[in-house]
Amino acid sequence: MRKLDYAAEMDRRFATQLSANAWFRPGLKIGVAVSGGADSVALLRMMSAASAKLGMVVSAVHFNHELRGRASDTDQAFVAAFAETLGVTLQIGRADVAGKAKQEKINLEDAARRARYGFFKQLTGQGLVELVATAHTMDDQAETVLAHILRGTGIAGLAGIHPVAEHVVRPLLQFRREDLRRYLRAKKQLWREDTTNRDSARTRARMRKKLLPLLETEFNPMVVEHLAALSDRAREQALFVEQLAGQISQKYVAMGGEGARIGLKELLNPLGIEGDEASGVLRAKLIHEIAARMRQRRGQISAAHIEAVVLFAKKGEPGKRLQLPGGIDVLRERAALVFFPRQRIQK
Repeated sequence: MRKLDYAAEMDRRFATQLSANAWFRPGLKIGVAVSGGADSVALLRMMSAASAKLGMVVSAVHFNHELRGRASDTDQAFVAAFAETLGVTLQIGRADVAGKAKQEKINLEDAARRARYGFFKQLTGQGLVELVATAHTMDDQAETVLAHILRGTGIAGLAGIHPVAEHVVRPLLQFRREDLRRYLRAKKQLWREDTTNRDSARTRARMRKKLLPLLETEFNPMVVEHLAALSDRAREQALFVEQLAGQISQKYVAMGGEGARIGLKELLNPLGIEGDEASGVLRAKLIHEIAARMRQRRGQISAAHIEAVVLFAKKGEPGKRLQLPGGIDVLRERAALVFFPRQRIQK
């Protein structure tokens, strides 16, 4: 296929898939997060090409993390020139992410993501855009799922990157990274390379450069597609469990000034199914949901914490308390567990 034909086919494929999304509608004001890298540059080009056909209002969104000195400012200048070439409005945000990471005692990647997504939320809150599209690809999805598998995960972790998360959408999850680069080459479109993506000291970079290519060449050339499909199936199951747990929570969790109470029988066997393992995933989701309501500060509820709550429900003594991350205490009553924000009971 000739280069121009390939580019036109990619534009048609993108527009077709974009218009099939439940969140899409004519007249939508959508911002495209553009770092200057190949994936985001391709996304803005395809989104811009689709805008007239689909009736969208497209703008570019760039966040300068100030992590790479002059290179970060060069990325910003590149994105500004690119947006001007396409004739789209550009929204720019910036923050001292390294300083934020040090102040909040979190890693750089987490601090960068919070700052970036905080800027996206600010834009939607101001009504400048209704949604922000990010350029996560099928390869990103495969890397995420594989990373979760290697560190240990459940169904929610296998779901990987969600196509929609509040005001953020990810319309490139069905596109391979190399296809986007081929598209840009056909368009004779330049992009910026982030050198940190090639840093072999970073786990994600090693996975991208070594592990996935090894799996593709030595085991299965469709490994990326299979991992992405696994994430789709896992997300469907996770959504089903979430909705079912929500219904059970509404029925059995009593909210009051003293906290959230659930009967031991309802927690341990929410569906009345014989066999302890059959209810495990629902128990875990219920505990996560109740804890989220009671959480008063940051804190991750792990599988070990879930097991501790279940054991507490089965064998704990009435009147005893169990502490959970996020400032949550769990009180064991004779026939129920009560989840409290810790400040309410330390008087």
